[in-house]
Amino acid sequence: MTIRVARLHGQNDLRVERLDEPEPGAGEVIVQIGAGGICGSDIHYHADGGIGTIRVREPIILGHEAAGTVILLGAEVEGLVPGDRVAINPSHPCGQCRFCRAGAHQHCLNMRFKGSAMFLPHEQGFFRDRLAIGAGQCHRVAENVPMSEAALAEPLAVCCRAMARARDLVGNLADRRVLITGAGPIGVLCIALARHFGAAEIVVTDLQDAVLAVACEVGATRVVNVARDPAGLSDYEADKGQFDLAFECSAAATALRSAIACTRPLGTIVQVGVMGDASVPFNMLVAKELNLIGSHRFDAEFGQAVDLINARELNLAPIVTHSLPVEEAQSAMELARDRSRAVKVHLTFD
Repeated sequence: MTIRVARLHGQNDLRVERLDEPEPGAGEVIVQIGAGGICGSDIHYHADGGIGTIRVREPIILGHEAAGTVILLGAEVEGLVPGDRVAINPSHPCGQCRFCRAGAHQHCLNMRFKGSAMFLPHEQGFFRDRLAIGAGQCHRVAENVPMSEAALAEPLAVCCRAMARARDLVGNLADRRVLITGAGPIGVLCIALARHFGAAEIVVTDLQDAVLAVACEVGATRVVNVARDPAGLSDYEADKGQFDLAFECSAAATALRSAIACTRPLGTIVQVGVMGDASVPFNMLVAKELNLIGSHRFDAEFGQAVDLINARELNLAPIVTHSLPVEEAQSAMELARDRSRAVKVHLTFD
């Protein structure tokens, strides 16, 4: 028996290949993958051969966003049975380093994160028919949840973490005015959460009308195409800024500068998008006493994300704009890079 995998051999060299059927070890289960989402990191690995200093040095199965069905249990597994539908947490912290001991598992010094080329050998990812995974990384999904929405648990967990970072400073989001820059998958999931937590106004910016249309579907109250209307946020700069809270999800330095200009004194900006070195107007940041904070991955937020998905309290269906079978992985990757057409692209397995 063999399984199909979408494996990257180098820059722009993604192949659908066959590997041996996995066997579960002690504490592991075999999950039949139903859907797997293409993330920005997968796109970077494919298009650039790496992310910053992290390079693809050996063939790697991509993917760290997935959901599926448990089909086989290894020894010593409790709490799961064959047939359970699960969202899979790609994070496996060591539990021993100083950050793990302090409860900050997302900063684990020895993190094994599925689909990551950080370490050698690389940590093989989720884009395959079946895989063996620790039972503790599997979170049950309700029967009425589509597999496509269950596979959004990982990026939703990233956004839950960003919301938690914000709420630590601003408290309840009810009646807050919120700016979200960038309407990619993370941006639109932040919109859905801001709506869920009661934000009074949610203004969203992007360069593409297609993704802004999805932003409206999940809860944006106003969208601004800043490519067509570069001054579209200028009114929000009045009186030292109008937004209580901003989530910068585009990883564009111009968007961060805009967020700083439009956020009121003592307001908070959460930097969610990962950008390189950037010029920041620190004079304005200091003068307005803004809180500019980062947000990295997630920890307990993965379980919180699954709970939200199971409760069906977020409008997630519009976010998955395209689903392609694994045999079309190359086409799916190219589509995921085209933000004029796609928000979240999934690979499906049957």
